[in-house]
Parts: sequence; structure tokens; C-alpha cells
Amino acid sequence: MDSAQAAPEKGANSPAPGYGHIRAEQVGAVLHITLNRPEARNAMSLQMVAELQQALQAAEATAGSEGAVRVVVLRGAGGHFCAGADLKDMAGARMRSMQREAGAPDPIAEVNAAFGRLCVAYAQTPLAVVAVLEGTVMGGGFGLACVADVALAEDSASFRLPETSLGVVPAQIAPFLVERLGYSQAKRLAVTGGRLDAAAAHRLGLVHELCSADDLPQTLNRVLSDIVACAPGALAATKSLMQQARFSPAADLVEQAAAVFAHSAQSAEGLEGMTAFLQKRKPTWAVT
Repeated sequence: MDSAQAAPEKGANSPAPGYGHIRAEQVGAVLHITLNRPEARNAMSLQMVAELQQALQAAEATAGSEGAVRVVVLRGAGGHFCAGADLKDMAGARMRSMQREAGAPDPIAEVNAAFGRLCVAYAQTPLAVVAVLEGTVMGGGFGLACVADVALAEDSASFRLPETSLGVVPAQIAPFLVERLGYSQAKRLAVTGGRLDAAAAHRLGLVHELCSADDLPQTLNRVLSDIVACAPGALAATKSLMQQARFSPAADLVEQAAAVFAHSAQSAEGLEGMTAFLQKRKPTWAVT
């Protein structure tokens, strides 16, 4: 069975080869991705958006091979998760927008859509996604926290949804806010330029577990161990089915869900999982 490996220690901020605004390190079945602009509290630049997409695509491409990535961990360097969009990129897009020819695509919309595609990619990936939230979690960083399957937060983390107080709209993250928090709470935070401490974020369900800075590594490793104990194919199929269940009545999914279950029960994973249960041992998930 795949084993969860301890998270990389917080060290130098030198990026991995090929990346400038993130670090990516695979440890066992886990890919640790660190937003790596600590001088800007990891504000989301266009380059960072592109690199996060590239890192996820590379991780997904390992499926079916030895040493495949099964879990992606997102966190920020320098004690902060993410302070939202990079204002320099937005200023540049605004300048290009003013200078564009009639009928040409709006550069501001293109920048915004690029981040939206990133959120969708991480929301729809068959891999498990865990967010480790420390320090500032603002704007787009707030949205990424909502996208993650599991969100862990240091008890001193601070959450902010400032878009409406800045005269703009939390456009791309709005669907994920509603999905995670529910319509009422998402709307309340949006119209008040919402501020939340970690305890309030936990009460609302944005964060799944709170812990101290000292306990965070142990909590993360426990969660990773729980995830890799699950069958990778079953995990991916479950995520896909749950995504459909958000928008479809249960009655409409009965036949499809039955087919998904039958496929899993007859798969190598299903056979191994049931056999291991009967034999009172841990299952060994083969590469498929």
C-alpha cells in the first residue's frame, strides 16, 4: 500500500527546476506544492497561475505508473497561504484593456478567466487536494481553500473576502464559495467584505480541522495517511460522482451510481479491498 510521507521541511525558498513562483516536491504518493512569493504574501501572479496548472497536469499524468501522485498538498511559503490576486498583473491588464482595439478580447477578463480555469482544474482533479492554511488567506486564496477536498488551518490564520470593498466582484470563486459555505453565508461574506478568524472559518465549514502551528505537521501527516489508505480509483470515481450529485436529484443518479458501484466492486481494487477486509489485513493498491 502507498504510504504517506512526512511533509518537506520549511526551508529555503529556492524554486524547483522549471518553476519560478511555486515549489513542487513529490514525497511518496504526495506532491507538495508551495506558493513561493513570500515577499508578496504569495499573491497570485499570472505566472503562478500557469505554474499551478502545469504542476497539477504533471501530477495527473503520473496516473497508472509506479510512484504515481495520489494527493496534492497546497500551502504557502513564509507563513502565509495567499493574499489574493497580484495587483501588478491587474494594473498591466487594465492598461492593455484601455489600449486594445475595438472587438479585441478584454485582457482583464482573460486574466480573471485564467484564475477561474485554475480553480476548476483543482476542483475537478481525480487526485485528492489538501490545503494547509496559515497566515493570510484572502481573495483568490480564500477561493482555493474552498476548492480543496480537505482544508487544514493553523489557529492563527486570518480569512478575508475583500473584493466588494475594493469595488470589484469575487467572480471566479463565487461558485466555490456557495458550494462550500452555502448560499446564505457566501452572500453574507461577499456583501460585507467578509473577515473571519480561523475559529469562525471552522464553524462555517470552510476549514475542516484547526490546530496549532506545532501540531500542524502531525495533523497533515494523519490526513495524508488516511487518504492514501483509500483506493485511488475508488477515490477518483467518488469525487466525480459527488460533483454530479451537487446539481442532479438523487433519483436521476440511481442507475449511474449503481453502474459506478458495480464497476468498482468488480475491479481489482474492489476485489483486493474486500479480500483484505475478510483476511483482516491492510489492502495493497496496485498501479492501474
